[in-house]
Amino acid sequence: MSKTHLGHTARKRFGQNFLHDEYVIDKIVSAINPQNRENLVEIGPGLGALTDPVCERVNQLTVVELDRDLAKRLRHHPFHGDKLTIIEQDALTLDFSSVLANSSQPDEPLRVFGNLPYNISTPLMFHLFDFTGDIKDMHFMLQKEVVTRLAAGPGSKAYGRLSVMAQYYCQVMPVLNVPPGAFKPPPKVDSAVVRLVPHATPPVAVKSVTTLERVCAQAFNQRRKTIRNSLKDCLDENEIVALGLDPTARAEVLSLADFAAIANAVTEKDWPAE
Repeated sequence: MSKTHLGHTARKRFGQNFLHDEYVIDKIVSAINPQNRENLVEIGPGLGALTDPVCERVNQLTVVELDRDLAKRLRHHPFHGDKLTIIEQDALTLDFSSVLANSSQPDEPLRVFGNLPYNISTPLMFHLFDFTGDIKDMHFMLQKEVVTRLAAGPGSKAYGRLSVMAQYYCQVMPVLNVPPGAFKPPPKVDSAVVRLVPHATPPVAVKSVTTLERVCAQAFNQRRKTIRNSLKDCLDENEIVALGLDPTARAEVLSLADFAAIANAVTEKDWPAE
C-alpha cells in the first residue's frame, strides 16, 4: 500500500497519516467554524487537508509543524503561504502562552485544532491542559479509543487518569467518528473528532492540581487494586473512610469530585494549615 500522498511519503517517526476524505474534512472545518480575527492554531498541518479550507475562510492561521519538508512546503504554498505563521517545533515542547502573547490578537484566546499524530496524542493533551487559561476551545482528530477515554465516566472500562484530568480542565464533546479509509496511508484503528472547551471555572475545587494528577496516576496505575492499597502512601484507611469513600473501591468507580476530595486531603496532610 502506497504511503505517498500529494508527493510526500508519510514518515512513521512522525506518526503521519494524511486525511483526504472531503466529507470528513468539511465536517471538521464546519465543527471548528473558523472566523477572522480569531487566534487559530493548527497542530500538525501536514499536507494541508484542514489548513487549506480553513485558510479559505480566514486571513490568518498559525501552524505548528515538526517535519521540515512539510514546513517548507507550507511556507511556499502558492495560495495561502502569506496567511500562515509557521512554527517549526514539536508541539510537545511549545509554550502556547507565548504563541498567544506574540499573536496579532493577544487578548483573544487561542482556538487550537489538528489531526494529531496518534503516538503523541495523550502526552500532548496533558501538555495542552497546562495552557487552558489561554485557550477558548480545541478540536482534534484522535484515535477513537482516546476520544472514548476522554469522555468516559466512572464505572466505564475506558475511564482513567486521562478522563479525570480532561474533565477537570474541559468539557469533552465527541463530534464525529472517522473510518481508516479517510486517511492515506489508512491507520489500523478507527478515529474520531473531539471538541474540548476549557471550563471558565473548574467543576471541582482543587488545592493542588499537581496532587490531583499524582493521586489519579497512582490510583489508575494498578487499576485492579483497591484505593486502600493503591493510595496507601498518601492516605490510610481511616482517612479514606473520613472522606465518605469505601477503601475497598477501585479507582474506576470514583468520580472527579471523589478524586478532588482525595487530592485535597493529601494536600492538607502534606501542607497543614499553620
